[in-house]
Amino acid sequence: MSDLVLFHYPMSPFSEKIRTMLGYANVSWSSVNVSEMPPRPELNVLAGGYRKIPVAQLGADIFCDTRTIASEIARLADKPELILEQQPEDVQVFVEKVDLDIFMACVIAASDGRLLRKLIRETSLIHAFRFLKDRISMGKKSRIKAVRGAEAKDKVIAHIADLERRLNQDFLFGTTPCIADFSAYHGLWFVCELAGKPWLRDYPKVASWMSRMKGFGHGDWHDLSADEAIERAREAEPRELPSGGDSEMLGSTVSIAPTDYGRDPVTGTLVHAGAREAILAREVPEAGRLHVHFPKQGFRIQPA
Repeated sequence: MSDLVLFHYPMSPFSEKIRTMLGYANVSWSSVNVSEMPPRPELNVLAGGYRKIPVAQLGADIFCDTRTIASEIARLADKPELILEQQPEDVQVFVEKVDLDIFMACVIAASDGRLLRKLIRETSLIHAFRFLKDRISMGKKSRIKAVRGAEAKDKVIAHIADLERRLNQDFLFGTTPCIADFSAYHGLWFVCELAGKPWLRDYPKVASWMSRMKGFGHGDWHDLSADEAIERAREAEPRELPSGGDSEMLGSTVSIAPTDYGRDPVTGTLVHAGAREAILAREVPEAGRLHVHFPKQGFRIQPA
């Protein structure tokens, strides 16, 4: 079994991106289910208040954001096609668009009464109310301009039409998948699989591509409790820091937070600041010394 632990919840689109990637890469993993919204006290021990999901763990190293998690999966499985920074510029531009602009349109277009009823069935009316209140609050603090329902649907349909034009081979940029396929998949999974929108019926190439992506499954996994994950961190030491990188803030106490939405900061000692990744060291009584990894793109580092 791999030592990879994934903190996620079933209806999380970005978690589905990583779950499908784990299936493709044939990486075994441990599953810790968390709440759809804070508070998440057990995860906060490891991730220091970072609110986005998913989060991954390898021993005493904690990985925030799907870009850092994808890089770890690539390293474990020798799948460099999952590392965004190693892809051609056209792939990187595509991923940046679908992970933010298109993804937000997918969420807004899918969020209707049917999806709310599904959430109520799987949780409770009170839980669904708290979830909506949390997402409205997060949206107000977001720096992304949200589109309204009809505009969001039009944007998603235009995106699907663009994918239909691109799919002259089995995958978006060739005969094998890369990070772009997983980035495009999770938003449409939320719209078509979870919310049940029939928007692929006129786009047979996209429908077939979705089936191929879904066919990767989620790989070999087993359930793990949050306490067991914390115990794994306590019994481990952070791995050796990467070479290279420099910052005048190295060794000082800083906070790191996303620049788009879910902008709750994580505070610690900056121990690495490379071109692609920043790492904070945190000392917590429950788990000892941890290294929390963030991508440089889309995150802001500032003195605490």
